[in-house]
Amino acid sequence: MSGVTTFLTRRRGGRFWHWTDIVSWLWLVGGLVIMFGPAVWLVGSSFKTPAQLAEFPPTILPYVSQQASVEGHDKPLTLYRVKQADGSTKVMAEVRRIGIVAQMVDPKAPKDIIKVNIADRQPVREIGFATGNYTEPFVHFDFMRYLRNSVFVTAMATLITLLTNSMAAFALSKYKFRGRDLTMLLIVGTLMVPLSVILVPLYSVVSAVGLLDSLWGVILPTVATPTGVFLLRQYMLTIPDELLDAARMDNASEWQIYWRIVLPLAAPALAVLAIFSVVWRWNDFLWPLVVLSRKELYTLQVGLNTYAGQLNVQWHYILAMTVVTMIPVVLVFVFLQRYITSGIAGTGLK
Repeated sequence: MSGVTTFLTRRRGGRFWHWTDIVSWLWLVGGLVIMFGPAVWLVGSSFKTPAQLAEFPPTILPYVSQQASVEGHDKPLTLYRVKQADGSTKVMAEVRRIGIVAQMVDPKAPKDIIKVNIADRQPVREIGFATGNYTEPFVHFDFMRYLRNSVFVTAMATLITLLTNSMAAFALSKYKFRGRDLTMLLIVGTLMVPLSVILVPLYSVVSAVGLLDSLWGVILPTVATPTGVFLLRQYMLTIPDELLDAARMDNASEWQIYWRIVLPLAAPALAVLAIFSVVWRWNDFLWPLVVLSRKELYTLQVGLNTYAGQLNVQWHYILAMTVVTMIPVVLVFVFLQRYITSGIAGTGLK
C-alpha cells in the first residue's frame, strides 16, 4: 500500500506541484469519471423505485423517506424536517398536502395540526435499496429462459467465430496464392458496410435456408467477422514460417500444424477475439429482434424489451436486469484481460 501511495503522490516538481502534475491529475480523474461514472450511476439507479427515478435533482444512491406510525392514522406518515420561526428544525409528519401548504403534526402530539409551506421543509431520508427490482423479474418474468438462450447464442457463436476466423487467418497468413492480398483487402473493406445495408438480403437468405425463427439463425450469420480475420492474421504473421516447415518435414499434416502449433501460439489473439465476440453477441439486439418471433426463443436483450410498453416503461426493472446482463461480460473480461495487451500489441509485429 505504501508503494501505491508513493506512486500516486509523487510530483514532477519535487515538493511543489508542477503544472504538468495538475494536468495529469485532471486528465486521469476526468477519464475515470467518464469511464466508470455511467456504470456507477446504473448500479445505483437499479436499486431505486419508480418514484425515486423520477426525482429531480437525481441522486446516485437510492434514498427513501422515513415514515412513522402516528396515533389516529391508519397508515404510516412521511417524516420531514420543518424549519421553525426561530431558525431551529423539528421532525414532523405530513398528514396531507394542499397546493404549496402541507398539514403537519408532531408525532408526539398528533392532535395539533400545523400548516407549513413546503419550501420550509426537507424530507427525512435514509439509504434504502429496492431489492425487489432484482427479485420480481425472476418471479413474474421468464428471465431464466431468456438467459439460457443468450448463453447458448453467445457460447456457440464465439466458438464458431474462433474456429472459422482462425482458419481463414491461417490460410491468409501462411499460404501464398494469387489474389491473397486482394482477398484480405476485400475482407477488411466489409468493415465499412453497416448492418442496416445488408439486413434485408441477410434476412432473405436466412429465410430461404429455413433458419428463420431459430437460434441458429441468430448465430450463423454473425460468425464470420472481418475484425476477427484481420486480428488473427496479423498475429499469425509473427509466427515463424520455419517452425511450420519443420513440422512438415516431420510429416505433420496441415490440420495438425494448424491445431497443434498455430492455435496454441495464437492464444493471446484468440482470447482478445473471444472477448470481442462475447460482447458483440451478448449485447446484440437488432438481429435477434428481426429473426426471432416466438417469445420462448428471445434472447435476454430482446426479452428485456417487453418492459418497455407503448405508454409505460418500467425503468426500475430494465436497469436492474441490465446490471445482471453485464455480469457475464465482466467475468469474461476479468479472466481474459491479461491476454488483451499482449494480443493486440502482437498484431502489429511481423
